[in-house]
Amino acid sequence: MTESEIPKEYNANEVEKKWMEKWNLSMYHFNWGEDTRPQYIIDTPPPYPTGNFHIGNALNWCYIDFVARYKRMRGYNVMFPQGWDCHGLPTEVKVEEIHGITKNQVPRAEFRRMCRELTAGNIDKMRQTMLRLGFSVDWSNEFVTMEPSYFVKTQKSFVRMYNDGHIYHEDHPVNWCPRCETAIAFAEVEYDEGKTKLNFVHFDKVNIATTRPELMAACVAVAVNPKDERYSQYIGKEIIVPIFGQKVTLIADEAVEPEFGTGAVMICTFGDKQDVRWWVKYGLPLVKAIDKQGKMTKAAGKYEGMSIPECRQAVISDLKAAGFLYDQKPLDQNVGLCWRCDTPIEILSEPQWFVKINHEGILKAADEINWYPEYMKVRLQNWTGTMEWDWCISRQRIFATPIPIWYCKKCGEVMIAEESWLPIDPNENAPKKACACGSTEFEPETDVLDTWMDSSITALHVSGWESEHDLRLPAQIRPQGHDIIRTWAFYTILRSLALEGKRPWDSIVINGMVLGPDGHKMSKSLGNVISPEEVTTQYSADAFRQWGAVGGSTGSDVMFRWKDVVSASRFLQKMWSIYRFSMSHLKDFEPADADNFPMDSLDTIDRWLLSKLNKLIETTTKELDGYQFDSTFKAIRGFAWEILADNYLELVKGRLYGEDKEGRRAAQYVLYTTTRTLSLLLAPFIPFFAEEMYSRFDGESVHTQAWPAVNESLISEEAEAAGEMIKDITGDVRRYKSDLGMALNAPLKKIEIYNSKIDTGDIAGATNSEVELMEGAPSFEYVPVEVKPNMGLLGPRFRKDAGAVIKALKAEDPAAVEAQAASGKITVTVNGEKIELEPEAVEIRKEVISGGREVDVLDVKGAVVVIVR
Repeated sequence: MTESEIPKEYNANEVEKKWMEKWNLSMYHFNWGEDTRPQYIIDTPPPYPTGNFHIGNALNWCYIDFVARYKRMRGYNVMFPQGWDCHGLPTEVKVEEIHGITKNQVPRAEFRRMCRELTAGNIDKMRQTMLRLGFSVDWSNEFVTMEPSYFVKTQKSFVRMYNDGHIYHEDHPVNWCPRCETAIAFAEVEYDEGKTKLNFVHFDKVNIATTRPELMAACVAVAVNPKDERYSQYIGKEIIVPIFGQKVTLIADEAVEPEFGTGAVMICTFGDKQDVRWWVKYGLPLVKAIDKQGKMTKAAGKYEGMSIPECRQAVISDLKAAGFLYDQKPLDQNVGLCWRCDTPIEILSEPQWFVKINHEGILKAADEINWYPEYMKVRLQNWTGTMEWDWCISRQRIFATPIPIWYCKKCGEVMIAEESWLPIDPNENAPKKACACGSTEFEPETDVLDTWMDSSITALHVSGWESEHDLRLPAQIRPQGHDIIRTWAFYTILRSLALEGKRPWDSIVINGMVLGPDGHKMSKSLGNVISPEEVTTQYSADAFRQWGAVGGSTGSDVMFRWKDVVSASRFLQKMWSIYRFSMSHLKDFEPADADNFPMDSLDTIDRWLLSKLNKLIETTTKELDGYQFDSTFKAIRGFAWEILADNYLELVKGRLYGEDKEGRRAAQYVLYTTTRTLSLLLAPFIPFFAEEMYSRFDGESVHTQAWPAVNESLISEEAEAAGEMIKDITGDVRRYKSDLGMALNAPLKKIEIYNSKIDTGDIAGATNSEVELMEGAPSFEYVPVEVKPNMGLLGPRFRKDAGAVIKALKAEDPAAVEAQAASGKITVTVNGEKIELEPEAVEIRKEVISGGREVDVLDVKGAVVVIVR
């Protein structure tokens, strides 16, 4: 083989820069046309374009890239698209912050332009990070949800689902963020533990306990448990609410816990989900005491205009002054927060758009999908089982997909856009036909769609839905984090069923979160955030990717530790040394030589390595099919470092540097086959390094090659057993030399091996000694040569006289002392006095004599190895 000069040290930054510039990214493109290969479409997560492709994103994309590269090598027509989920609150909040405005202080179109501009710049930054990490993205299938070419599909899906009865408009209680001034879905509510006070208040017939005294203005009933005898006489009676004075009815409901507080609770519109349940169940009136900005309304009387915390303190103060508040107790509380700004949410009743939840269909589809790991399916099942309200999809924001709806000013009827009108913004365009009542005067819908309405059709979009291509649903895989199972996974299944009646994917692979070096979730406040760019700058993209591969199993959270990256970098250098050594011996070996190599000329240790290599191919194929990246890479690394470098290369050096042409050719064949195979096995994980390795085998990219196939004929337990014996004997002899302080290449007079029939050539080469297989069993004579006193026994017994006893023992004839020890008693004279010692007081060192020669004997798995010194 011809080869360019291979430097001693591996320069990762130089190599990675070279291949980033050289690679033709079209080799990763999906073929939409006729293709005999099976399709493998990845429903890639579209990240939110913050400008920061954070380490959690990077871990997930490592997993995706491992799969994409592997499946291409396995002969699949792979689509690894990249999308950008642009719409939503964070961008609006950032634009408001950058420009020092609120969304309502500039024209709607101008605010959307500012959002698009910021988003486009952020996408460019994140795209560069992805390229630097070597992800094999199919950029020909990139999508951006804020572009009309994408959100036209979101709008079409809305129109079809509305026309099919899956979407409706209703005044209904929703989770509301007063800071963002928008409705949010239950899946977007995050919870945090907090402290509050439980306030005990006298009503005229009962006492109630409440954490929300500011909602007394919206109290529409009081409830007790029907089995609670304390209040049974008042059930059905009217009760006056203190300070506010409205009369409400005391009702009985089994959901009330008699043991909590006073056992009597206010039903307010709305304090929590339970209030909503009771409001619906008993047909109670609706009092809106809190507005969309989180201020008290006219219904709160003199407290109108106050913030919620201000009103709470004022009501408590007034209750105390009037003698109604008789106690307060601290209470631990789970507070629902907006997922974007951490503001406590309220439940308000507002006209909103909703998608009906198909519980049974979602659970059935989840069972048809393969989950990796399997236990993650429970999270979706649990969430589906607790969904009481339909999905609220309308948002009171600006930067999002417009809802293609108008309302007739004359009759109030809804006018929904026809598909041929889409994409459309009803705030900028009027309907293209009159209302059924004849009117052409319309009020546009100013609400926009939840950003999950965009991202929950990614599986449909990448599979060709509503495009010039045939629909290829289901996609083959959805990779995503466990934190968005209840949102992205749930909504995608719902929408695929509603729009196409099919599951969105065959399989879903769940990744964990990345924890900081301190074991905590990464956050700026903790100062434990690490960026992918930091790692690639200090080490390399391949070292980062290795960390991702071995950091943990699928579904598990992964801790970022610098020592793991350092270890990864060391493996690259070790693998480079293996590669460099191998290639230095392949200058006169061509690929054609490998194709026509006579396998019967292989030595035992060659067959041993090739058997283990083919078992490695078998293992890695099985593990990657199951998305077990950590065990796959560890198997490759273990083979390269321990089996190949530590053993095989040491064993065949004699042949590589020797005069035996046939033996050298066999070693060359094995080195060529193994090194080339390793470049292929490493390609999904460390693509830059693997490309550099493979570049000296032929002119094509390693990423266009086929995954290695297992050669069953080379897997041999017999060859492995014989090879293990050769490896173990050689290893023990090398350790023997090391223990004696000898150089490992120092020759021994001779090595004789009994009880084993193996090739001795590689043992001779590795030990630089004559090796002979011997028949029968060796005869040994053990000659005592030294008396070694047992200091631990003699010291405590003789104390200050111990030195004299030890000196006397060492002066004795070793053979005589051995004979005495055999009789059960050793006698020694110290200062004219005879002292008797037990046999344990000494150890007799013996030399082994075989055939009159001084030898050492090693026992290696039953084989007797005689070393002639």
